[in-house]
Amino acid sequence: MSHDSIAALRDAFRQLMPVTERYAYLDHAAVAPLPRPAAEAIGRWLTQATQQGDVVWPDWAKQLEATRAAAAKLISAKPEEVALVPSTTHGISLVAEGLDWRQGDNVVTLADEFPSNLYPWMHQQDRGVEVRTVETDNGRVDLDALRNAVDDRTRVVSVSWVGYKTGYRQPIDDIAEIAHAAGALFFVDAIQGMGVAPLDVSRTPIDFLAADGHKWMLGPEGAGVAYFRQDRLDLLRPFGVGWNSVTGRHDFNHIELKLRAEAARFEGGSANMVGMIGLGASLKLLTDRPTEEFRQSILATSDYACERLQAIGATVVSHRAAAPNGHDPRTGIVAFELPGRDPMEARRRCLEERVVLSCRGGRLRIAIHAYNNQSDIDRLIDAIAQPST
Repeated sequence: MSHDSIAALRDAFRQLMPVTERYAYLDHAAVAPLPRPAAEAIGRWLTQATQQGDVVWPDWAKQLEATRAAAAKLISAKPEEVALVPSTTHGISLVAEGLDWRQGDNVVTLADEFPSNLYPWMHQQDRGVEVRTVETDNGRVDLDALRNAVDDRTRVVSVSWVGYKTGYRQPIDDIAEIAHAAGALFFVDAIQGMGVAPLDVSRTPIDFLAADGHKWMLGPEGAGVAYFRQDRLDLLRPFGVGWNSVTGRHDFNHIELKLRAEAARFEGGSANMVGMIGLGASLKLLTDRPTEEFRQSILATSDYACERLQAIGATVVSHRAAAPNGHDPRTGIVAFELPGRDPMEARRRCLEERVVLSCRGGRLRIAIHAYNNQSDIDRLIDAIAQPST
């Protein structure tokens, strides 16, 4: 994309983000603000729920299916392979609790994963499952070390596509090859990448994936998606089975435990209608253009942020250089240190100046979306460059 094309996309997107009227919001790896279309969709639902009750439920159900279809489009999956879930943790747990583990099986993951991608696997230890963690260099995993951790008893290799601490984007095609060469399944926690980095599950052989929508997909909390490759669906024993799990889900008088043939079998009971409708509106916004265009906008601004941070003496911890094989690990997440400064104090100062960011792993972390521009970064630099009070 040309500079002018990126600028045009960013300006148009920015008009849909009311948060920009008040904040330089650089915290999308935590909880994102809602775009105007999502707020309007939620507002319509609220009015309908208040004034009409379930008279409009069939229309809400159609909107739920539109959300499913948009999520599938985002990763080039089939809608039948997507379940609507309340969290990334829930999506991971569907796999961790659903597999027929055997004593002596193991899971291989990374040592610096977000807890959601550790605890569900650790919870299988009383079933005889070993959890092996591979150390990283600020998020960057040595593929040989990962390969050495995998053996013929590895049932799952589970990694975050993008690390939450430093934003390192893993070479998931290479990791998928390592997992499958050992006969293991490949799970991806996609919450820090889905929506702003291209992913095609028809080309990258991911078996399972989960991502809540409240970060880069700009949805409300408690509304996420999970992907189950169609030929892997029956490997999992569903839990939380309910009326919505079966083929005759709308026939309450005929009781037959015949599971739906699609990933929606994992949805169990009633959906978070308002959350999923809001997420659907945000997903429509993100699928109206190629994901790569959003990524290019993000990388341009995050590169600018790194330049400005280094110019004031900050140490950028996130790996930004391409790997020898050409893999580009950059994302919108940038972790940095301010020598001699307490990161929590620096964050407090930023919030006073209406610049929103986080502290993770003892460092400051910004998380830039496609609508953020150089003026947002300039506000960040002005805030942290001011002396402490």
